[in-house]
Amino acid sequence: MILEALIKIVCVVAVMLLSVAYMILAERKIAGWIQDRIGPNRAGPRGIVQPICDGLKLLFKEDYTPGHVSRLLFIIAPAITMGLAVAAFAVIPFGGEIEIAGRMIPLQIAPVDIGILFILAAGSLGVYGVLLGGWASNNKYSFIGGLRVAAQMLSYETPLALAILSIVMLSGSIRLEKIVQLQIDGGPACLGWNVFSQPLVFLIFLVCIFAETKRVPFDLTECEQELVGGYHTEYSSMKFGLYFLGEYAHMIVASSLAIVLFFGGWHVPFITSHDSSITAAALRCICFYVKLWMFIYFYMWVRWTLPRFRIDQVMRIGWKAGVLGGLALLMINALIMYLFPNDGLQSRTVQLAANVALFIVAVLAVGYSKTELSVENQPVSLEKIDDTIEC
Repeated sequence: MILEALIKIVCVVAVMLLSVAYMILAERKIAGWIQDRIGPNRAGPRGIVQPICDGLKLLFKEDYTPGHVSRLLFIIAPAITMGLAVAAFAVIPFGGEIEIAGRMIPLQIAPVDIGILFILAAGSLGVYGVLLGGWASNNKYSFIGGLRVAAQMLSYETPLALAILSIVMLSGSIRLEKIVQLQIDGGPACLGWNVFSQPLVFLIFLVCIFAETKRVPFDLTECEQELVGGYHTEYSSMKFGLYFLGEYAHMIVASSLAIVLFFGGWHVPFITSHDSSITAAALRCICFYVKLWMFIYFYMWVRWTLPRFRIDQVMRIGWKAGVLGGLALLMINALIMYLFPNDGLQSRTVQLAANVALFIVAVLAVGYSKTELSVENQPVSLEKIDDTIEC
């Protein structure tokens, strides 16, 4: 059992670190494509060796620690960020089960009963790595970035938990592999995936994971126009590199969780998932990895397309749209579960209709409030001002 766990840990960590390295190259290539540039193309064929060059550059840079920092916290803060991101992936199921020598082995490092709770706990602790880095730097820009991290991540944990709670309630389990299996058995092809029956829940979840990973348009914690570099202004060499790698590792965990909760996990449409042969398990792992990179591409496409929000807009989206929408969906899904206790096609159709209806109501409410605001804030003409002065 220990050897089996060690093999899975080594394989997963190796794939994850390799993916993180080439995510940096992919982001630079996607940025070049969107901005009509070439991107990195000097180090190796089409720039394929660029991540190795970047890693060596960070390793050989001067590891400078300013004299005014809190040294212990300054050093361990980046390690906390990277370590928690890697640890959170331990409960992600990425390929079902495989049969080897008559034993069924789950393709998951830790198939525990508290899978989702473990990820939420790791995500909640992740704020400490960034917050401690900003506070220990003893720099006002870093400190402001740390405060923004605390405000943003803690604010979006509430709607994130509400969105996940809707899926947990409908699935009747917090085991991630069981949630995947229920989506596979929920309908033909990919119609059983939760994204088709709970699109509004997925939208709230999507906004929250963008905020939790501090990506554009929620990168107020490190925006260079205001904070130089935010919480990592004082960092250099591999300590900065750990923060950088930790951000991409968090993207992998968040994308994997989205795939597991809403896109059927390792499910390959039109192909049965109950086959435990090596070929079928490899196909499921490849399918999961392809879905993961598609989601990561969406992350990067959004970064180079949308502008960042203001801090008041970030708070308004989290507490007004996210929390209220999450609570409304949670109550609606509870009512649907009471009226349609069986998770069948009829129940999923009602869930989809309820999501669409709530989305239409929200859009109409926002449009009405903006209309009222524009009427109240109409500019006053100069004639009216003159009449008022004369009176």
